[in-house]
Amino acid sequence: MTRFFDLSHLRGDIFGGLTAGVVALPLALAFGEASGAGPIAGVYGAILVGFFAALFGGTPSQISGPTGPMIVVFAGVFASLSGDLSLVFATVILAGLIQILFGVMGFGQYIRLVPYPVVSGFMSGIGCIIIALQLARLFGHEPEGGGTIPALLEVPNAISNPNIEALGIGVLTLVMVFLWPASWGRYMPGPLAALIVGTVVSLGLSNVPVLGAIPTGLPEFIMPSLSNDTVLIVCEAALILAVLGAIDSLLTSLVADNMTRTRHRSNRELIGQGVGNVAAGFFGGIPGAGATMRTVVNIRTGGVTKISGMLHSLLLLAVVLILAPLASKIPHAVLAGILVKVGYDIIDLSYLKRAHLGPRFDLALMVMVLSLTVFVDLITAVVAGVVVGAVAFVKQVADAQLAAAAGENDDSKEGLSDAEAALLKECGDRLTYFDLGGPLSFGAAADLGHHVRERISSKHHTSLVLDFGRVPFMDV
Repeated sequence: MTRFFDLSHLRGDIFGGLTAGVVALPLALAFGEASGAGPIAGVYGAILVGFFAALFGGTPSQISGPTGPMIVVFAGVFASLSGDLSLVFATVILAGLIQILFGVMGFGQYIRLVPYPVVSGFMSGIGCIIIALQLARLFGHEPEGGGTIPALLEVPNAISNPNIEALGIGVLTLVMVFLWPASWGRYMPGPLAALIVGTVVSLGLSNVPVLGAIPTGLPEFIMPSLSNDTVLIVCEAALILAVLGAIDSLLTSLVADNMTRTRHRSNRELIGQGVGNVAAGFFGGIPGAGATMRTVVNIRTGGVTKISGMLHSLLLLAVVLILAPLASKIPHAVLAGILVKVGYDIIDLSYLKRAHLGPRFDLALMVMVLSLTVFVDLITAVVAGVVVGAVAFVKQVADAQLAAAAGENDDSKEGLSDAEAALLKECGDRLTYFDLGGPLSFGAAADLGHHVRERISSKHHTSLVLDFGRVPFMDV
């Protein structure tokens, strides 16, 4: 057994895993409810993704489960497929298979190359979407239709006709999750405290919308299916889930690396996440990824190895088998308040605060991706952000290459043999010599040609030497 599991940190793993499980419970319920598949689907997703990603993944201390970004995509899939479970969870399974393929093909190192402003704008946009979707629910209203725009359009009506009891519960939840002291969080996480207090208070009220009956016991096997009418929707959504889950997980892996002074295995992590999502899809669990907050809690409370992530899932399984009936009394407003805090935490406020110190283009790119994420769709935001970011990077590299390569170097002797140096001296002003040091890309090639032509004169120069001796590669 010790061949597969490191038992040298067992005590810390037990405490870290159990603590992470306690933190994960209210989030799993909230994410499940927000997804449309129901609270129990959120818990099933936390159990299955958390267990198998820990067992097969490449970041030992990472805790995986439903996350805000994944839920935004999954909720859209659930709505577009009219809640057909065989199709919805076929999307989750396919997303997991794509992640496994990413890992097998070694894509982990490339996924991390997405520009930071794109990731920041994308995640911040998702945070804004989560908040927008929950605003009406805080007032006791349910938005008609899915998506950000219908949810925002419902807010004025919710404000003018609030359910006072639900609003009171929602405000209480917001106060607790935002102001819960960090020192108290060591013993009772803020979201769990808000869940318990909000539910207990609602028992004395008569007009607070609650979750209602929740299935108990082990999840049932779901046979996935596809049809000609839905295959395009399923494949597109699965690809988005796979890429988003990969980015989310590997970013969390970097956080874990910084805290533990270790280095994760990105391709193995993608395989583990893929296996977890495949398992979740077959048993009615919503998709997941590496969860930053739960991972941080696990590490800070002693979790070191994969045992902690697996114990986190086993605790959630025990809760499903024993305490699920109690969850039927949880108010929607409580989960909405918890999700507003989740959305707030996802928004990259630290970047926005210091954005004025960096290049303006980076801020513009971040705002563009954020806007596309909120008002268009996620795949358009990512593709547009990556393309614009890549073009801008090529331009920056080309400018640097041009500055390094296009300088006229008549007196330079670096890298020349004695005979070559003597020949240059003999030619004198009749020869123009350019030392093209460094790589040369297609972005700099055209401008380099113009620059050379501007520097030479047919009246005074009879010879031109372009020295490519120090050019390691050309992409022209």
